[in-house]
Amino acid sequence: MDRRTGPEDASKDQRPRPPEQRPAWWPEGQTWPPPERRQRHPQMSPQFWPCGCFFALLAFVLLNVGIGSVGWLVARALGVVDVPPEQVIISVAIAFTILIVVVAGLTGMVRTMGRAAAPLRELMSATERVADGDVEVRVRPRGPREVRRVIDAFNTMAERLGRAEKQRVQLLADVGHELRTPLSVIQGQLEGALDGVYERDDAHLGAILEETRHLSRIVEDLRMLSLAESGALRLDRRPTSLDEIVDDAVDAHSPPAAAAGVTVTSTLASDLPPVDADPTRLREILDNVLTNAIRYTPSGGSVTVSAGRYGPAHIRVHVTDTGQGIPGEQLTSVFERFHRAPDSRGSGLGLAIARDLVLAHGGEMDAESDGPGRGTRIRFTLPISVDG
Repeated sequence: MDRRTGPEDASKDQRPRPPEQRPAWWPEGQTWPPPERRQRHPQMSPQFWPCGCFFALLAFVLLNVGIGSVGWLVARALGVVDVPPEQVIISVAIAFTILIVVVAGLTGMVRTMGRAAAPLRELMSATERVADGDVEVRVRPRGPREVRRVIDAFNTMAERLGRAEKQRVQLLADVGHELRTPLSVIQGQLEGALDGVYERDDAHLGAILEETRHLSRIVEDLRMLSLAESGALRLDRRPTSLDEIVDDAVDAHSPPAAAAGVTVTSTLASDLPPVDADPTRLREILDNVLTNAIRYTPSGGSVTVSAGRYGPAHIRVHVTDTGQGIPGEQLTSVFERFHRAPDSRGSGLGLAIARDLVLAHGGEMDAESDGPGRGTRIRFTLPISVDG
């Protein structure tokens, strides 16, 4: 065994190859190829390259001296030139060196172009496939470093296009599902009223009106989400008092929360500076988060809004509820579009919109939960106004 190989390497060398690679006449149970036929590539010693470079330089010098000497002798014999031999040797050495450099440069150029040609042809073919709609195509990185960088960029682009296509298809499916439910209720109520199955009274008209409102909320949420994700959402940012926005949001959500048996309160630090935010969008963030918290908090529970400084330039807002909580494996998906509990009446867009609005303000949003039945904390940050 070679001293440079350990037991694991030896065991890998000894394992038999698949049966289809072993000749039919080779005995079963014996490794193929036999150990004595295996060729190893010895590792170069540390002294190899210095010694090799020295001997290559010595051979180059001796070759130049030999060629120069022979040239001088021939020239003297023919009476062509009568100069000292060292001048001839130097001239020949210079010419020979220039020749070697030119040949080596051309060889390297041709070799580099050859190495780059094959992956570039493959990249061009893959680009045509992407143009035809095949976003699953990938190119194996190879060739010169610059070509590998271009291939890596192409693979990244194709991967992002693939994810975008999957999200588009999923979004269309989710939107169709969300719109189908209220439209089916509206259609059923109207058909029942026209056929005389339902009375044309305020109760049935109220149900239809509620479904149209739900449908309008979905459409408006989708519009807001598309604006936020495309970066086309305009923010009227100004120094904004967080206390006033939180108090208004708590007052607005307290009556419906009380009807569901949920208490909504706020506890903000007394020395909070103004935040750099759009007041309307900030209110939408709080409305979406509070609506989600109240929806998943059972009767007798509570929702609390608190805020305090977070580092030198931000304020962090916490919306804590005593609801059913979120399993740990779902914490990263609560901000995805149309993510909601099976028994939820919401559209599943509220937290996704809130997160995009927070990101548009330069903040961050995340969720915490100690597990099912232990409540949830939605946290987001906002920049402190420099003019405050």
